[in-house]
Amino acid sequence: MNIMEQLDFVGIGDTVVDAFIHLKSDQAHTTVCKVDHDAEEICMPFGAKVPFDFVDVCYAVGNSANACVSASRLGLKSALITNLGNDDDGKKCLASLKNDGVGTQYIKEYDGIKTNYHYVLWYNSERTILIKHEDFPYTLPLGDVGPRWLYLSSLNEKSLEFHHEIAAYLAQHPETKLSFQPGGFQIKLGVEALKDLYAHTEVFFCNVEEARQILNDNSAEPKDLAKMIAAFGPKISVITDGSKGAYVFDGVDSWFMPIYPDPLPPYERTGAGDSFASAFISALALGKTPSEAITWAPINSMSVVQKVGAQAGLLTREALEEYLAEAPAEYKAVKLS
Repeated sequence: MNIMEQLDFVGIGDTVVDAFIHLKSDQAHTTVCKVDHDAEEICMPFGAKVPFDFVDVCYAVGNSANACVSASRLGLKSALITNLGNDDDGKKCLASLKNDGVGTQYIKEYDGIKTNYHYVLWYNSERTILIKHEDFPYTLPLGDVGPRWLYLSSLNEKSLEFHHEIAAYLAQHPETKLSFQPGGFQIKLGVEALKDLYAHTEVFFCNVEEARQILNDNSAEPKDLAKMIAAFGPKISVITDGSKGAYVFDGVDSWFMPIYPDPLPPYERTGAGDSFASAFISALALGKTPSEAITWAPINSMSVVQKVGAQAGLLTREALEEYLAEAPAEYKAVKLS
């Protein structure tokens, strides 16, 4: 891919290897994993040898990497800005991205730093992730012609100044729109610390719980959260509410979108949010309106949760549009008063 060519979609974020450890759930044995649903805790006996079923390793994942793969499969020219270690895991990540048509010209490899590696404790359809982000330096290697869309998500705890660098780039490149799906550190920073970034955000994504944390408001109705987030600067705000659906505010109108019916119970939920957000942005990039784009997003999520990991279930545009054509009558965006 020519580095001078304007790209449709460029992701910025940490890339990881996910090792999915499928935990046993046989309640007849005392050494298996159990879940305390009231406390929302995963439990196992301390000091014991806890059996597991199998391990499935997924390369080149992470919020922005997942989004870039999704955009590529949906027909966009995508590339990823990220860091990898100059190690075997890093090489496997590069190969995986290239195989999915994601441009790797902005990826930097570092000697002496390991590629990020996470352990996913997978129990039934849910998971708990043991994370460790290596201390990579962040750079913004974009050229004079910015991409049509930047997609920013999870970065490590030393990245605050990099966020300001991104905001300054956006101020100088009106041809580039920002999609911001904050990770845990970015939410923890708060709006004030990232106010320049929020001001340059075209589309903002988070779930209801994250919106409440950002807004410091536990009483607002989910349908109102998107409008409240938009007050910080985003032109379009999208708030997901799990199996209850999602809400969109486009600066004028508010919309509610139900989930796409699952063909089977979810198998594993990692990447549901990334697939949702990336399908929405890809639809906008392909000329859809926000009320049309929100009909794409749940279909991609529905497919992803039927597979292991964040990328195996990502759809092509043809497959997504087939699901859309076969959708039940009630699957449509509903304009709210």
